[in-house]
Amino acid sequence: MKITLTNSELTATVNTFGAELISLKNSNNKEYIWDGNPDYWGKHSPILFPIVGSLRDNSYSFNTTFYQLPRHGFAREMEFDIIEKNDVKVVFSLQQSAITLEKYPFKFELQISYTLTNSVLKVGFKVINNNHVSMPFSIGAHPAFALPNNFENYELLFEKSENLVVSKLENDLISNSTYSLLLENSSLPLTYSLFENDALIIKTIDSKSVTITENRIPFLKVIYNDFPSLGIWTKSKAPFICIEPWIGYADTTDNNGNLEDKEGIQILGVNQTFETNYLIEII
Repeated sequence: MKITLTNSELTATVNTFGAELISLKNSNNKEYIWDGNPDYWGKHSPILFPIVGSLRDNSYSFNTTFYQLPRHGFAREMEFDIIEKNDVKVVFSLQQSAITLEKYPFKFELQISYTLTNSVLKVGFKVINNNHVSMPFSIGAHPAFALPNNFENYELLFEKSENLVVSKLENDLISNSTYSLLLENSSLPLTYSLFENDALIIKTIDSKSVTITENRIPFLKVIYNDFPSLGIWTKSKAPFICIEPWIGYADTTDNNGNLEDKEGIQILGVNQTFETNYLIEII
């Protein structure tokens, strides 16, 4: 089911399947979210939980038991319940089930909220641990923004003019090999060649916002104050760019397979709650 939120400046549409944002338009009906054309990539803005990226052999161990868990977890492929809704806000909830417990042996509640305020959409994440043991998890966003014109007309402006240390992927896992992208005046001009080896994975980033410009004119900003890591991705010749705030990332190539030892994993205490959010601002 599709849920629509509207204020005087923006209209957002979210699907209960995956609690996925599928449209964000301004008052002039300009669309900012990728349309999900399956010829390139059939998603719009999936929620990544309880892992981000791939596990080695798509499996992990917890308390000496092995589990299978697909890339980016299962939340993006599940129907969420609506627990709150008004004209400008909706809150979705996903809880454990027989299906999730086979893949992830924890009782949890994942809440995803969307709130419109003026020209900003706030996307909230809440993870609740309902177990008698600590719960390891990762969580991330994967919004794809539409770039309908010449890809090389666009650039990314980072909050800081920093040296981006990019981790190379090896069989979808993070290798020990890195390379640097030195930003000039905080700018990363977009070219498809940047993504010849898949996503740009930045384990640690100082900038807490990225602005997309077209012909040097800013039109959208992603603000992710509480997220230590960032993924940036597109496919060859695809008219979109993904700016992905992450808490956690794929397995490293030398990972031992134990979920609690996974690099970047969060450990949520018994009956504890984790909350964070990121913002999409239309400029």
